[in-house]
Amino acid sequence: MNRLTVLLATLALLLAGCADARSGTLGPAPRAAASGTATPPGTAPPATTARTPGATAMPPPAPVAPPRTGAPTPSTTGSVTVQLWFTRAGAVVPTRRTRPTTVATSRLALAELAAGPTPAEAAAGLATLVPDGVEMVRIADGTATVSAPPSFADTDAPTLRLRRAQVVWTLTQFPTVRRVAFAGTGVVLARADLADLLPPIVVTEPAIGQRVTGPVTVAGTADVYEATVSIRVLDSAGRVVGTGFTTATCGSGCRGDYRGGVAYRLTTAGPGTVEVYEVSPRDGSRTHVVAVPVVLAATG
Repeated sequence: MNRLTVLLATLALLLAGCADARSGTLGPAPRAAASGTATPPGTAPPATTARTPGATAMPPPAPVAPPRTGAPTPSTTGSVTVQLWFTRAGAVVPTRRTRPTTVATSRLALAELAAGPTPAEAAAGLATLVPDGVEMVRIADGTATVSAPPSFADTDAPTLRLRRAQVVWTLTQFPTVRRVAFAGTGVVLARADLADLLPPIVVTEPAIGQRVTGPVTVAGTADVYEATVSIRVLDSAGRVVGTGFTTATCGSGCRGDYRGGVAYRLTTAGPGTVEVYEVSPRDGSRTHVVAVPVVLAATG
């Protein structure tokens, strides 16, 4: 066999070997993703969720809407409770009113101030100095501007200051109000400007006429000796049926918050009184007594 014949035979064998190499020894070629988009080289294929044979595929969860912020919360009871500040013995003291829900709670509070105390509150010494005609003008940047009739300022200085204190302490219960401006007077007041008109012990809970159960929750603010606030519960005959004490967050020259519970024993429900007071460091007597008439539930 000459050299040309050998060379042609060798070339034929090499071409046959290449055809065998393409016969599938490297596996099937990658296919495009089901979406029609090819998977880029070096990228992991999309994850799949294993499914139990015969099981029904669960739909993907619905997207959760982000919470709304700043929107008013509808009342579930159809009522709103506001705090009112009346006067007693030359000081301002709080009570509460529950009325049908309204978006104008500040106007509601001013109207209730002018309406005055209930008979039960009046019997406990509460009064109002705020006349009819005090109106809300606007609330902006933490300031509530109110207009008042000329008769509002037609009085002596101590009475005018108490009137203003009633309005200021009542309106600043709302989170959007930090101070009150009295239109046409240039007077702008915050609670701190009138703090000296608070009595040594302020009781915000319970409210006058409230039905309570044992233990009675008693709360408020106080500036008393060693921050110790004493409490006792009396039945309708004035008998002591429960005693206790709690401690304010500050005392002896500064005002602090307090909250405590007092248990009592009473077999028959009926009217009673919760007294909150300071024990005198001089002679142990009860001083700065705040008496809150309530309805006591029976304790069994």
